[in-house]
Amino acid sequence: MPALPILVPLGVLLMIVSWAGLRRHDLLSAPRLATAWLAGWYLVAVLGATMLPLHLSWGPYAGEPAYYRIILVPLTTMRVDDFVLNTVMTLPLAAVLRLVFGVHDKVRVVPIALALSASIEITQAIIVLTVHGNRWADVNDLISNTLGAYLGYLALKRLLRFEVVRRVAERCALVPGRSPAIRS
Repeated sequence: MPALPILVPLGVLLMIVSWAGLRRHDLLSAPRLATAWLAGWYLVAVLGATMLPLHLSWGPYAGEPAYYRIILVPLTTMRVDDFVLNTVMTLPLAAVLRLVFGVHDKVRVVPIALALSASIEITQAIIVLTVHGNRWADVNDLISNTLGAYLGYLALKRLLRFEVVRRVAERCALVPGRSPAIRS
């Protein structure tokens, strides 16, 4: 399954839905729309990086599942470049959670990041086991994705110390009445 014919229409659809949702709730403004669109395209990018392109096979000639694509022991087979890329991929997650959903504290950011990462890895494992997908389900990705979200949380917390950043974040937040500076 190629990536672009899926990701581009999905991104455009998310743009339309976010515009309509903000308009319907009387929250439409340029900063909020930009936030919603960036969050949507971030979701599309993560989906593309973790699930696509996808090569599938099934039926009697598909062969056995590639069990070696499921890595359950951390650190022993970790590739440093993959670990770094996964960490970087999830750095923006804390900002997305804060601006889009009003999630302000690490007590919620870290478990949400862990749950999202686990859902990605479990989905990849199911794809490997059922339709012989070409993705890898790797516990190291779970660690690096969660670490990336936590580091993103720490960076955002530092940035929010600056008044100008707080003001911009307040204007961009999709959850009204929940100032980004209230809790950290």
